Amino acid sequence: MNNNFKKEIENLAKHLLIIAILMIILFPVVYIISISFNATGSIGSEIIPKKLSLEHWKYILGMKYINSFSGQLQVSNFPILTWLFNSIKISLITSILMLVLSTTSAYALSRFRYKGRQSSLMILMVVQMFPNIMAMVAFYLMLNFLGRYIPAIGTDTHGGLILVYLGGTPFNIWLIKGYFDTIPKSIEESAIMDGCSRFQAFYKIVLPLSTPILAVVGLLTFINTFSDFILPSILLKTQDKLTFAVGIQIFISESFSGRWGQFAAACILGAFPISTIFLCIHKYIVSGLTMGGSKG
Repeated sequence: MNNNFKKEIENLAKHLLIIAILMIILFPVVYIISISFNATGSIGSEIIPKKLSLEHWKYILGMKYINSFSGQLQVSNFPILTWLFNSIKISLITSILMLVLSTTSAYALSRFRYKGRQSSLMILMVVQMFPNIMAMVAFYLMLNFLGRYIPAIGTDTHGGLILVYLGGTPFNIWLIKGYFDTIPKSIEESAIMDGCSRFQAFYKIVLPLSTPILAVVGLLTFINTFSDFILPSILLKTQDKLTFAVGIQIFISESFSGRWGQFAAACILGAFPISTIFLCIHKYIVSGLTMGGSKG
């Protein structure tokens, strides 16, 4: 009886701890949602606003609305939806190209034995230790030079920004290579004996078995690209070409004390793309991270 009572007390304590942690995590989210629907748009002690309004959401979405203070019909001067679309486009293209480059490179390093392989691995390990921001001056000069001959990948272009982001492939190559090493070579050898080419064995057998790590790499690349502020703020100058993170910073800095409602609505809007992708592939994340790091 005493043992059962102790177990019940332990289970109760565990549940109370989990509930407390969830409340701490969810409180900022609930508070931001509350501010986005609060007619005053101010920061106060109340979690449930006394007066609900869609004014801030209409402002963020570029819809016409009647200002509750002035009574005038207004519309936002900031292309917030354009910024959001820019970030989604850049993040998706970067994720896809990153997966293509990383998977092919990792497969070559994992399966083929050639002269200079170990040197390539060491170079990749050293390169991934340095963040892209350390080479920002070199990137800017490189894009400025390339833009004279290929305008699509110069400064103040999304193509140039994507090209810089692709410089982060070494880390992903190591991560995917570790996963490829866990897949027995005998599977591919059997497929080749049955008539498959090396490339067919790669994309028909290895890639489907590597779905967890590919999902992880794609998600991490999308999140890092979508939330990045420093590189887009340096390389992009035209307002319509800005990313969501840079645009929102400009938006809030011009009238910091009077736009909390709009800023809260923009934060919730910006969380939708990442949340949607995360919910679609969340089941692969744990297995992908653990198995990708099991072998080097």
